[in-house]
Amino acid sequence: MTTKNSLDMVHQEIANGINNNNAEEKKEKNELKRRLSARHLTMISIGGTIGTGLFLGSGASVAQGGPGGTLLAYGVIGIMVYFVMSSLGEMATFLPISGSFNTYAKRFVNPALGFALGYNYWYSCSITVATEISAAGIVMDFWLPKVPSWIWSMVFLLIMVSFNLFSVKGYGEAEYWFAMSKVLTVILFIFVGLLLDFGAIGKPREYIGAKNFNLDPFHNGFQGTLSVFLVAGFSFQGTELVGIAAGESANPEKNVPKAIKQVFWRILIFYILAILVIGLLIPYNDKRLLNDTEDIKVSPFTLALQLTGFNGASHFMNAIIVTTVLSAGNSGLYAASRVLYNLALEDQAPRIFKRINSNGIPIPALLATSLIGALTFLTSLFGKEKVYFWLVNLTGVAGFIQWAGISFTHWRFRRAYVAQKRSLSELPYKAMLYPFGPIFSFILIILVMFTQGYSSFTDKNGVNIQAILVAYICPPIFLLLFLGYKFVKKAKNVPLLECDFESDRHRSAKKELDNVVVGSEKN
Repeated sequence: MTTKNSLDMVHQEIANGINNNNAEEKKEKNELKRRLSARHLTMISIGGTIGTGLFLGSGASVAQGGPGGTLLAYGVIGIMVYFVMSSLGEMATFLPISGSFNTYAKRFVNPALGFALGYNYWYSCSITVATEISAAGIVMDFWLPKVPSWIWSMVFLLIMVSFNLFSVKGYGEAEYWFAMSKVLTVILFIFVGLLLDFGAIGKPREYIGAKNFNLDPFHNGFQGTLSVFLVAGFSFQGTELVGIAAGESANPEKNVPKAIKQVFWRILIFYILAILVIGLLIPYNDKRLLNDTEDIKVSPFTLALQLTGFNGASHFMNAIIVTTVLSAGNSGLYAASRVLYNLALEDQAPRIFKRINSNGIPIPALLATSLIGALTFLTSLFGKEKVYFWLVNLTGVAGFIQWAGISFTHWRFRRAYVAQKRSLSELPYKAMLYPFGPIFSFILIILVMFTQGYSSFTDKNGVNIQAILVAYICPPIFLLLFLGYKFVKKAKNVPLLECDFESDRHRSAKKELDNVVVGSEKN
């Protein structure tokens, strides 16, 4: 070969390389950006579990099921959520895709299930935004009761949208500080609450012990405890944000397992201990809890801190709850927009939702999700409290459906993985106690979903049609989405040997570098 020909070949390779780089750069501009660091992902997963379900909903839980029943319900749901997160973690570290739930179901179960789960999670997160904005009106009523709630709904919705219009790193940074404030508040509450219970502080100082807790620890018996399960499920929703954010994590193989492993301790500290303190300090029959009263201006956290004698305690706590509302709504808007974007990529949503700006933000998907926030304007027509609980129930059931889908999909994921004779050692993260974990979670979720509306049939005033509708409207909608797509698209179950494990698979830079080095040595 002549020198001229060799130079021509080199020039051609350089030109091809430049073209490939340009193509990659063009592709990257049309994709979400991997800009979430380890600290972002960790705090997003922590902050995702701390919302109005804890700060507001926990009061209603203690009133309905007593402190003992509430602890039992939150403990059982907490264990279930940990298994769900382990299942999600195994899939998300191997295939880190933003808006991942529907893609996993499409690949490892049935495209119809992916379609139904995608839209179920989208409207679940969209309703969560509405729920948080509705809660904002409730909390702001503490300071400015004469201002109509719909004004606060509009203000908070605009703030949440503005946060999500920044780059994903901007969202991660905002959520990091939101989560930090919530974490510190819960830790402070537990510490101060225990001092109050032991009589070390407070006006007057007195030893409370288990006096309030033992009044009626399992109020309303089994039915009371059962009624708390749905509220507990709503409270824990947000933990799955790790799976959503994995697609925008800089190093999902390292960061996602780290966040998943902390779920159990977050549940133990932030929920179990916090509810224990509430049960110790506030009697279950205190009418200021979110009970049958229309006055829900303060949370049980506020009521407990008022016992310290600090006049500004209620204002401090309500300010934290406002931050919580912004955080939870911000995360819901983020998750819903990413899922809708992913549905569009899978050709299961209009193509317009594929569009993203130069910062990697899916603007059309974000704006479409924001429109669901208009649900909060119902608060000015039907009353803030009624709409809040109505939205909580809808979101809670939709969240349970999503968790059931994750558990079942993971069961199929692992079966397909083994059927294709892949080594389990190649999984960056392995779910704990497989297959018990996903099977236990799936069965418990189904039981809770179909028994949580039991009290509506046994109401002393007769069958409560409205309550039954709220309790059971989500499963038929999900089934309609599944069957509709299945029959229209003639979707079939994916055989185990045909499940796709390679597309979108993420390999860390270190592994890629090691492969290059090994390849060079062989040559």
